[in-house]
Amino acid sequence: MTPAAPRDWRAESWHAALHRLQREGVPHALATQVTSAGSTPREPGARMVITADAVYDTLGGGTFEWQTIAAARRRLSEGTARMSLEAFSLGGRSGQCCGGFVNVLLEVFPGSTTTLTIFGAGHVGREIVRLAAPLPWRVLWHDSRTDAFPDWASRQPRLECHHAPDPAAAVAALPPGVHALVLTHDHAEDRALVDALLTRGDTASLGLIGSRSKWASFRTRLTDTGHTNEALATVRCPIGHSGGDKTPYAIAISAIAELLPLVETPERGDQRGLDPAELRRVFS
Repeated sequence: MTPAAPRDWRAESWHAALHRLQREGVPHALATQVTSAGSTPREPGARMVITADAVYDTLGGGTFEWQTIAAARRRLSEGTARMSLEAFSLGGRSGQCCGGFVNVLLEVFPGSTTTLTIFGAGHVGREIVRLAAPLPWRVLWHDSRTDAFPDWASRQPRLECHHAPDPAAAVAALPPGVHALVLTHDHAEDRALVDALLTRGDTASLGLIGSRSKWASFRTRLTDTGHTNEALATVRCPIGHSGGDKTPYAIAISAIAELLPLVETPERGDQRGLDPAELRRVFS
């Protein structure tokens, strides 16, 4: 049998790798040996973590492990969270001579499926970034000023800070399908960013901080540059409705609350995880 793609073995333990990859939002799979019969390389409870290009820890080596890695990477390529149970006869399917039998539970974590890009590292931007930290989102934070980002930003998971003096270049470098919030320190920069984001045309959502009068002025200028009414209607302005409380924290809470319904969440049925009948078969 042809083995899986070459493994990049890392010295990091499976639990350390799992913790780091979850914090970073990197797609990965956790493989856990859940049953064992006869002679097997490892015992139930042995685990390994698999990414598209690396493996952390081991289930004992051999063709059986190659097949586990290959199965995990096939599941990862599907890009959805799921669990599956893989059965291996160590003398049949795996071509090994142990003669035992194992079941391996594969749990796939697709990583961060939502990317939020924030332009502006002022008071409101900082509070939005802080509030987004517990959410499973990748955050791309931009500011045209060289000293705008706080020291704590380097310690926040799934956060990337970018010095972005050129609005058009910053927008061009974004991945497709981002949720964008524009709240810089400069109205002209805000307008240039909204212009570039609308021209690009593939954002999942676009929000702009400011008053209704600011948006009316922007709308006139953006219409003059060729943007249609349909495109302009996709811009949410003002963002962060917080009643009478105009503190940065209150505005940030409202901005995040407005984003939550816009972020696509996979449908979850009444039954999730492994089929109960499959579990009964394995453990009976």
